[in-house]
Amino acid sequence: MASGWAQDGAVDAQIQDSINDEIARVRRRLAGGVSLEECEECGAVIPLARRKAMPGVRLCVECQQDADKTEQAFSLYNRRFSKSSQLK
Repeated sequence: MASGWAQDGAVDAQIQDSINDEIARVRRRLAGGVSLEECEECGAVIPLARRKAMPGVRLCVECQQDADKTEQAFSLYNRRFSKSSQLK
């Protein structure tokens, strides 16, 4: 299949890069270590059940939800869709 100026295997390499980027993003978000007893953002007490379920947790549920929304808002582009969707 003709792919313009792309090198052989460029599409596969782009797919693999997308997968590697997502794996790295998930690994960065994994908590580890000792959980905080108070949220580092708002100071609210983090329930024991949350600390046990998520070792290394640093945020209360509300602050974590806000952080997740912020992270989603700063996604620069998505390589999974066509080029035209990236140009909009």
